[in-house]
Amino acid sequence: MTQTETTPILNVSDRHDTKNKPLRREGLIPLELYGHGKENRHLVAPLKEVTKLYRECGTTTLIDVIDGENKVKVLFTEPQIHPMTHDLVHLDLHAVNLKEKITAEVPISFAGASPAVEDLAGTLIESKQEVEVECLPTDLPHELEVDISALATFEDVLRVSDIKLPAGVELISDPDEVICSVQEPRSEEELAALDEKIEDVDLEEAVAVEEKGKDDETEAAPDAE
Repeated sequence: MTQTETTPILNVSDRHDTKNKPLRREGLIPLELYGHGKENRHLVAPLKEVTKLYRECGTTTLIDVIDGENKVKVLFTEPQIHPMTHDLVHLDLHAVNLKEKITAEVPISFAGASPAVEDLAGTLIESKQEVEVECLPTDLPHELEVDISALATFEDVLRVSDIKLPAGVELISDPDEVICSVQEPRSEEELAALDEKIEDVDLEEAVAVEEKGKDDETEAAPDAE
């Protein structure tokens, strides 16, 4: 999805109930609208609709928030995810001025095939998942694609400076930061040594747990009369 395509729409309404649990039971999610020239507002919207939009747009695609006859262009920010269900439980709507530059974290996506992975059985190490950029809201890319076909050996690395930025987008992150590299596969000797180390650690932990259990039983036992 690009900012030149049809802008996604989210219909919202005012939130009068300050308690979130009743809203969620009704299939709604609490939202906070704030930003350029806007007073902070407490809003709600259908959870399924917001979840679908968030999965498609993330925090880097403009959304038209519609409240009756009012329309505001926003970016999703500060998503809160339930640790057990992984459902969205809260989301902020950051109103933007289309004529003012913003800074944002843009996700990195990896494309292509690395010869060091395909031919040399290496493991791709992703050291960075997003980079910070500055641009107008309408120029903000949904993601930045990185071609890993340049990783031909275990010595090759791709850095932030290797990312091809769209027109109007300036880099804020350190250009020397490593984005990804390829780790050489372990030798049979290294794997055997690693397995032995893991077995030793597991044995030590088992002994420690057993000793602690005995100590706990001793402390919990009543004094003899």
